[in-house]
Amino acid sequence: MRLLDLSDTTADAVRSAGAFLSDLMTPSIRLGVTGFARSGKTVFITALVRSLLAGGRLPFFAALADGRVTRAYLEPQPNDELPRFAYEEHLRQLAQDPPLWPISTRRISQLRISIEFVSASAVRRLLRSGRVHLDIVDYPGEWLIDLSLLDLSFADWSRQAIAKATAAAARPAARDWLAYAAPLAASQPADEATAQRGAELYAGYLRESREAEPARVAPGPGRFLWPGDLAGSPLLTFFPLSVDGDGDRRRGSLGAMLARRFESYKALVVRPFFRQHFARLDRQIVLIDALSALNGGPAALANQAEALAAMLACFRPGQNTWLSSVLGGRRIDRVLFAATKADHLHHSNHDRLEALLGVLVEQAIARTSSAGAEVAVLALAALRATREAEASSSAGPLPCIVGVPMPGERLGGRVFDGRSETALFPGDLPLAVELAQLTRAGKVEPARLAVAKVDPVSFLSFRPPRLALASAAGDAVAWPHIRLDRAIDYLIGDQLA
Repeated sequence: MRLLDLSDTTADAVRSAGAFLSDLMTPSIRLGVTGFARSGKTVFITALVRSLLAGGRLPFFAALADGRVTRAYLEPQPNDELPRFAYEEHLRQLAQDPPLWPISTRRISQLRISIEFVSASAVRRLLRSGRVHLDIVDYPGEWLIDLSLLDLSFADWSRQAIAKATAAAARPAARDWLAYAAPLAASQPADEATAQRGAELYAGYLRESREAEPARVAPGPGRFLWPGDLAGSPLLTFFPLSVDGDGDRRRGSLGAMLARRFESYKALVVRPFFRQHFARLDRQIVLIDALSALNGGPAALANQAEALAAMLACFRPGQNTWLSSVLGGRRIDRVLFAATKADHLHHSNHDRLEALLGVLVEQAIARTSSAGAEVAVLALAALRATREAEASSSAGPLPCIVGVPMPGERLGGRVFDGRSETALFPGDLPLAVELAQLTRAGKVEPARLAVAKVDPVSFLSFRPPRLALASAAGDAVAWPHIRLDRAIDYLIGDQLA
């Protein structure tokens, strides 16, 4: 080896060591972003990153509003095993003409932003670095549903899943799967073709459940909906089956094969996700499309409340300490429950939207608060797609929202083409006192939600606003939002104080 090569190698090693030590001395915040499909996770992360990088209008993000954030920039991917969040691709989709909403989250991904700032405290400026890493971990909320499988045997899970499918038997895919599985016996010989066909039909039933009623949360396993690189793997080639006696344990039987794959799914998919990613989070935002649930009627609200209770029971909240960090016992110490699509309502209804969300997550909030975590509820729109206006009526002025409905959206007898702007009076959400009547003794009761009288409210899906990534002068253009700054300040503001 030439001396020049050796010196270059040594210099590279020194630079790498220096970067490693710098990162080691820089605190990091691992922020989990989750929610069920179509709750707005991808848009939230894209808007959050864009606002930090561009220094957008964030008056309630104190560190930025006070001028103490000096720079924010993207860093290389910190974890080699995780895909990078496709931030630039999502920007391009939103900047198209016409603009498009980014593709929904289908797998776990991560993005690191480094924020350089000046602490407001002279003591802190002496004792700590003026830089923090924000590691944003994006993952489907449906994956959290899988954590409940850890406490179930194959027989228990099969009983629950078959009962849910039977209740949904009016749907074609549910009928097809039940008809296929009904004559099968757990004690019959194992057969790969049978397992593949049963898994295919069961996954079709799950997809149909999700597509038929987007406000409802389809039963798991979550990877059947978003398989990623597990598509076609034996880890996803199983399905619920009525177990007769010890049919799930007899060597060579269909029941034994399916039970083994169910246990492998838990051991090789669910547990590693919890151990490697979820259990390492510091902060968590849970995005909830409460408006779609309300649009689906009281039964959809009840379903959403049940699903949120199951999902949020997985959290391990509590205050992080230096000892828990050293020992690896990290805890989520701040949780934000955010009702998305606040721009689909006039601002006069935003407090009611927060009250509705409070009803849906009341039990989860009580659990996380008692465990030492800080909890907040917020209505927001990370990227605002509408503006507000007033329309005249015989009863007086009506508060309206104005936007471009997505093509195919319907209201009354009108079908929207995706190009025309329209003004809409969405109606009023139930008052907080009416929402409180949906609970009793601090427990959300699905039966009461299912029969509650809720006035009809009209919600449409709107196109994203036409966005410019930069002005004619080359300056970054701030994006419109509702309370994104409050969300950022709650989630990371204390780390920049």
